[in-house]
Amino acid sequence: MISRLYDFMPGLNTLLHYERKWFADDVRAALSVAAVALPVAIAYAQLTGVNAAVGLYSCILPMILYALFGTSRQLIVGPDAATCAVIAAVVTPLAAGDSFKHWQLVVTMTAMTGFWCFIASRFKLGVLADFLSKPILMGLLNGVAITIIVGQFSKILGFTFDEKYLLERLAAIPTYLSHTHIPTLLMTFFTIAVYFTMKRLKPTWPASMFAIAFGAILVWLFNLKQFDINTIGTVTGGLPVFHLPVYDFGIIRELVVPALNLAIVSFVSMMLTARSFAAKNGYDIDADKEFRALGIANIGSALSQGFAVSGADSRTAVNDDSGGKTQLVSIIAAGIIAIIALFLTAPLEFIPSAALGVVLIIASIHLLDLKAVWQLKRKDKHAFYLALATLFAVLFIGVIPGITLAVLLGLFQFIRTVMRPTDNVLGVDVKGVVRSLDTTDKAKAVQGVFIYRFNSPLTYFNAGYFKRRLLEQYARQKDDTQTQCVIIDAVPCFTHLDLSVMAMLADLDMIFKKRDIRLELAGRKRQLLTWFEIAGMTTGKEGIYIHSDLYVALRKNSVSQPIKQVDLFEESQIAP
Repeated sequence: MISRLYDFMPGLNTLLHYERKWFADDVRAALSVAAVALPVAIAYAQLTGVNAAVGLYSCILPMILYALFGTSRQLIVGPDAATCAVIAAVVTPLAAGDSFKHWQLVVTMTAMTGFWCFIASRFKLGVLADFLSKPILMGLLNGVAITIIVGQFSKILGFTFDEKYLLERLAAIPTYLSHTHIPTLLMTFFTIAVYFTMKRLKPTWPASMFAIAFGAILVWLFNLKQFDINTIGTVTGGLPVFHLPVYDFGIIRELVVPALNLAIVSFVSMMLTARSFAAKNGYDIDADKEFRALGIANIGSALSQGFAVSGADSRTAVNDDSGGKTQLVSIIAAGIIAIIALFLTAPLEFIPSAALGVVLIIASIHLLDLKAVWQLKRKDKHAFYLALATLFAVLFIGVIPGITLAVLLGLFQFIRTVMRPTDNVLGVDVKGVVRSLDTTDKAKAVQGVFIYRFNSPLTYFNAGYFKRRLLEQYARQKDDTQTQCVIIDAVPCFTHLDLSVMAMLADLDMIFKKRDIRLELAGRKRQLLTWFEIAGMTTGKEGIYIHSDLYVALRKNSVSQPIKQVDLFEESQIAP
């Protein structure tokens, strides 16, 4: 019973077996994390279009829940630039200017995102961590970063964009520059100066917090609101209050697909962070449990009237740099933020919007890495084009369509790999080891035998390609008059029963029989015998021969080359 509880709540196991020597490091890390999380949560709340208190709520319960259900000891969950930009892009047009409806739609989308994550975990879809390739994610995050940066120009210069889309905003910026609000611009310069001064003098201190705090103090001391400097306004503290939805439930249909996209992108981004810090600290994480933990954290955020969260790479880095050892860091940091959210929200109303704009732009610049995208051109052109396509999609057609395209690109990339994989003609080297035939002449073709390997699972949509490639490769032989049998390496390609594949095999068998050539399969003997029986196909002399592995197949065909005796594990490691 206890083991099952620990399996469901991995963090609980660590906390119940906590060692006292970790406490000082965890407290120090928690203070640092809270100091960084506070200004970021407030800034991202503004980016999402909700009250600053909602940003604080989005940190408290999700951090505690992840500490209990997550498998990473260092990962900090919380508001993230990409997730907030996605939510704002979806909810803003649906809310049509109604701030209360906007907030409720944000909470609803957050709950739906958590639901999708939880369902994915139940179906063991943690493999989706590898679904969006790194190039696609790079293009996506760079596109989101540029979108956020352009969007914050209005905050730091003191005007309001009338345009909805990025390209129109960029085109209109020269016109808007003439409407720059000088007091707001001066506040922007002051915030930047404080930020970089703190970075220079005290690199380990939370520069964002000091920049925002000094800006708020300046507004309070000199009553800068009289100069029309915008602030975040009144922040309602206390416990979050649940409100019944006031919108038409039919609008939820508009959130289903965006919430699914957000769940996938948030999970993939979180896993990149979690895996890198787990590898650095010498432990493993469980992708399926991480999916569940992310789902529970988002559902917890929705119940506490917050917005969607993901793995926060900057706060995780602060935690690791500060020496955080366990999930207790999240719990202590959440407690600090909770105290502020409950009792100390009054000073927050003086925070200038320009200061938050600066913090968001700096955070987005850290997210921006166009150099890495360009470097892909030299390393892998296909990866470069994928990243570029995703980047331009986000910039030209919007964040949500861009994410949808990124998901589709990931799917198409996988399908293309499965449908058109590499293949090999195999031979035997001087030591009797089966390996691929290539220009090095390390292996020679086996006299009288043609051996073929298809490097992808066979299914209905690539069965025709398999058949065509096998016949093409066979036709390239210099002399096929002495061929007695064709052997297919069944290990990499026969992974599941597919009746279309079995029908294709029957066609191949008929083609080769007309040439008086035997068709044989090597590997997965028990599975194949069962599948042949289900498909009503014959084996052996009247049908297709099936052997336990390639080496058995070669020995039974009495080849003249020496064949090394290996076990099934070695067979799976056939040299390329």
